[in-house]
Amino acid sequence: MTVKRVVPNVFDSDPVRTRRFYTDLFDFEVAMDMGWIATLVSPDQHAAQISVFEPDGEEGRDPFVSIEVTDVDAVHARAVELDYDVTYPLRDEDWGVRRFMLTDPGGRTVNVLSHLKREE
Repeated sequence: MTVKRVVPNVFDSDPVRTRRFYTDLFDFEVAMDMGWIATLVSPDQHAAQISVFEPDGEEGRDPFVSIEVTDVDAVHARAVELDYDVTYPLRDEDWGVRRFMLTDPGGRTVNVLSHLKREE
Protein backbone atom coordinates (compact mmCIF):
# COMPACT_ATOMS: atom_id res chain seq x y z
CA MET A 1 0.00 0.00 0.00
CA THR A 2 1.25 3.45 -0.94
CA VAL A 3 -0.02 6.84 0.18
CA LYS A 4 -0.68 8.78 -3.03
CA ARG A 5 -1.68 12.14 -1.56
CA VAL A 6 -2.80 13.84 1.63
CA VAL A 7 -5.41 16.58 1.25
CA PRO A 8 -6.24 19.00 4.07
CA ASN A 9 -9.95 19.75 4.42
CA VAL A 10 -11.10 23.29 5.20
CA PHE A 11 -14.60 24.03 6.47
CA ASP A 12 -16.20 27.42 6.03
CA SER A 13 -19.71 28.83 6.30
CA ASP A 14 -18.84 30.82 3.14
CA PRO A 15 -17.04 28.21 1.00
CA VAL A 16 -17.23 30.35 -2.15
CA ARG A 17 -15.19 33.09 -0.45
CA THR A 18 -12.64 30.54 0.76
CA ARG A 19 -12.33 28.91 -2.68
CA ARG A 20 -11.78 32.35 -4.20
CA PHE A 21 -9.01 33.05 -1.65
CA TYR A 22 -7.06 29.92 -2.68
CA THR A 23 -7.70 30.31 -6.41
CA ASP A 24 -6.91 34.04 -6.51
CA LEU A 25 -3.85 33.99 -4.27
CA PHE A 26 -2.25 30.63 -5.13
CA ASP A 27 -3.66 30.03 -8.63
CA PHE A 28 -5.35 26.80 -7.55
CA GLU A 29 -7.89 25.47 -10.05
CA VAL A 30 -11.20 23.78 -9.24
CA ALA A 31 -10.70 20.08 -10.03
CA MET A 32 -14.02 18.92 -8.57
CA ASP A 33 -17.08 20.80 -7.36
CA MET A 34 -20.00 18.87 -5.86
CA GLY A 35 -21.60 21.90 -4.20
CA TRP A 36 -20.93 20.84 -0.60
CA ILE A 37 -17.23 20.15 -1.40
CA ALA A 38 -14.80 21.56 -3.94
CA THR A 39 -11.29 20.21 -4.43
CA LEU A 40 -8.72 22.73 -5.58
CA VAL A 41 -5.51 21.66 -7.30
CA SER A 42 -2.28 23.38 -8.25
CA PRO A 43 -1.96 23.36 -12.04
CA ASP A 44 1.78 22.69 -11.75
CA GLN A 45 1.75 20.15 -8.90
CA HIS A 46 -1.39 18.01 -9.10
CA ALA A 47 -0.67 16.38 -5.74
CA ALA A 48 -0.85 19.83 -4.10
CA GLN A 49 -4.54 20.06 -3.24
CA ILE A 50 -6.98 21.43 -0.70
CA SER A 51 -10.68 20.63 -0.30
CA VAL A 52 -13.16 23.27 0.84
CA PHE A 53 -16.33 21.98 2.53
CA GLU A 54 -19.52 23.49 3.75
CA PRO A 55 -19.80 22.69 7.47
CA ASP A 56 -21.65 19.41 7.99
CA GLY A 57 -21.54 18.72 4.26
CA GLU A 58 -21.35 15.04 5.17
CA GLU A 59 -23.99 14.95 7.90
CA GLY A 60 -21.81 15.10 11.01
CA ARG A 61 -18.66 13.65 9.44
CA ASP A 62 -16.41 16.65 8.83
CA PRO A 63 -13.09 14.98 7.93
CA PHE A 64 -9.97 16.78 9.10
CA VAL A 65 -7.85 15.25 6.34
CA SER A 66 -8.31 12.95 3.34
CA ILE A 67 -5.63 10.37 2.57
CA GLU A 68 -5.63 8.66 -0.81
CA VAL A 69 -3.99 5.24 -0.84
CA THR A 70 -3.42 2.60 -3.50
CA ASP A 71 -5.31 -0.10 -1.58
CA VAL A 72 -8.08 1.21 0.67
CA ASP A 73 -9.25 -2.34 1.45
CA ALA A 74 -5.84 -3.21 2.93
CA VAL A 75 -5.81 -0.05 5.08
CA HIS A 76 -9.36 -0.76 6.25
CA ALA A 77 -8.41 -4.34 7.18
CA ARG A 78 -5.40 -3.03 9.12
CA ALA A 79 -7.55 -0.42 10.93
CA VAL A 80 -10.03 -3.13 11.96
CA GLU A 81 -7.21 -5.47 13.02
CA LEU A 82 -5.68 -2.70 15.15
CA ASP A 83 -9.13 -1.99 16.63
CA TYR A 84 -9.27 1.65 15.53
CA ASP A 85 -12.62 3.45 15.64
CA VAL A 86 -14.05 3.09 12.10
CA THR A 87 -16.89 5.62 12.07
CA TYR A 88 -17.98 5.29 8.43
CA PRO A 89 -17.97 1.84 6.84
CA LEU A 90 -15.94 0.90 3.79
CA ARG A 91 -18.05 1.52 0.69
CA ASP A 92 -18.08 2.66 -2.91
CA GLU A 93 -19.40 6.20 -3.39
CA ASP A 94 -21.38 7.44 -6.39
CA TRP A 95 -18.65 9.96 -7.25
CA GLY A 96 -16.01 7.31 -7.99
CA VAL A 97 -14.15 6.60 -4.76
CA ARG A 98 -14.04 3.68 -2.35
CA ARG A 99 -13.54 4.94 1.18
CA PHE A 100 -14.03 4.67 4.91
CA MET A 101 -13.55 7.07 7.82
CA LEU A 102 -12.03 6.57 11.21
CA THR A 103 -11.13 8.65 14.23
CA ASP A 104 -7.50 9.35 15.06
CA PRO A 105 -6.32 9.42 18.72
CA GLY A 106 -6.96 13.20 18.90
CA GLY A 107 -10.60 12.74 17.89
CA ARG A 108 -10.19 13.99 14.31
CA THR A 109 -12.04 12.28 11.48
CA VAL A 110 -9.76 10.83 8.79
CA ASN A 111 -11.20 10.04 5.35
CA VAL A 112 -9.24 7.19 3.68
CA LEU A 113 -9.92 6.54 0.00
CA SER A 114 -8.91 5.06 -3.33
CA HIS A 115 -10.32 6.10 -6.66
CA LEU A 116 -12.35 3.39 -8.36
CA LYS A 117 -11.09 2.15 -11.69
CA ARG A 118 -13.11 3.49 -14.56
CA GLU A 119 -14.42 0.95 -17.01
CA GLU A 120 -13.31 1.73 -20.55
